[in-house]
Amino acid sequence: MTLRTRILVLISALVVLAGVATASVLHASARADRRNQTQPGGPKITAGTVALTGDQSRMVFRNMAWGPHRDELTTVPASDPSGPRTASKVKCLRFYAASGTGVCLQAVHGAVQDTYRAIILDAHLHETARYDVPGIPSRARVSPSGRYAAWTAFVGGDSYAGTNFSTRAAIVDTRTGKLTPSLEAYRVVKDGRTYHAADENFWGVTFASDDRTFYATLATKGKTYLIRGDLRTRTVTTLHTNVECPSLSPDGTRIAFKKRVKGLPKDAPWHLYVLDLHTMRETPLAEPRSVDDQAVWRDDHTIVYALPGDYGADLYTVPSDGTGKPRRISSAAVSPAYVR
Repeated sequence: MTLRTRILVLISALVVLAGVATASVLHASARADRRNQTQPGGPKITAGTVALTGDQSRMVFRNMAWGPHRDELTTVPASDPSGPRTASKVKCLRFYAASGTGVCLQAVHGAVQDTYRAIILDAHLHETARYDVPGIPSRARVSPSGRYAAWTAFVGGDSYAGTNFSTRAAIVDTRTGKLTPSLEAYRVVKDGRTYHAADENFWGVTFASDDRTFYATLATKGKTYLIRGDLRTRTVTTLHTNVECPSLSPDGTRIAFKKRVKGLPKDAPWHLYVLDLHTMRETPLAEPRSVDDQAVWRDDHTIVYALPGDYGADLYTVPSDGTGKPRRISSAAVSPAYVR
C-alpha cells in the first residue's frame, strides 16, 4: 500500500468516525427534545401547589413522564395513585419526606461534569439547607419526626450488583444542621467486638420513631449486613446477613429489604423480603422480579417499590406478609413518600 493510499484510507476513516459522532450527538439531542414533549397516553399533569403536610393523605414522588414537568416533585391522592398529578417545579433525582420535612437529591449540571447536592425542604418545598453530595445519589430517607435526613451516593462504579463500587451514607440533623458526612465515622460492633476494615461501605439508611435508632446496610469482606445504629453513641451493630436497602415498617417491628438469591443473574440478583426484628424470621414477598430499590411502606401491610418502565420506572405494591401478587399503581414514577 502506497503512502498516498494510506493517507486516503485514514482520511476516509476519520470522515466516517466524524459522521458517526455527529449522528450520535443529533440523536441524543433529538431524544432530549422528545423528553420535553408530553407523550400521548401519559398521565395528566398540571402545575400547582405541592405540600408535605395536609388533611388528606397524599403520595409525593418524582415524576418521570416525558413533558415539561419531567423530574419534578409531583403529588396525587394516596387513594388514587394513578390519577391526575400536580407538579411543583422542584426537580429531584431522589426524594423522601416525613412530618413536613423533605430531602431532595439534585444534579447540578456543569460544563465538564455534573455535581450533586442534598436540599432540605420545608412543608412548602422551600429550601432550608443544602449540602454537597460526593457522588451519584442513590437513596434518601427522613426520620418519622422530620428531625433527621439521610442520603446515600455512589462514589465509584454504578451498581450494587457489581463489586467495583463505593458508597457514602450521610445523616444530618435538620434542626441543628450538624452533618455526619459518612457512617464510616461510627464505631462498628460485629459479633460483640469492635470491627474495622478498609472495605466498609454503608448505604440505605432507614429511621425508627425515637430519633435515636436507625438501620442501614454494611458491606464488608464480600458480605452485607443489616446494622442497627445509635445516633447518640455513634455506633452501629450487625444484626443479620444478606440484607440490602432496609426499610423499617411504621410499627417499627419489621424490615423490608432486598436479598441476593443464589442462581439469579449477576445484574439482577435480588428478591424482596420482610424480616421480623424480634424473631429474625424472613418472609419472601410475592414479587418474582428482581427489585433494585429501597422499598417504602404505604402502611403496616403494604410495600411500595419501583421497577423499570417505559419512561424510567413504574411503582408497584405487594402485601408485606408474602401473600397476594404485585400490582402496578403508577407509571413513570419513582421515589414515593406518603405524607399526611
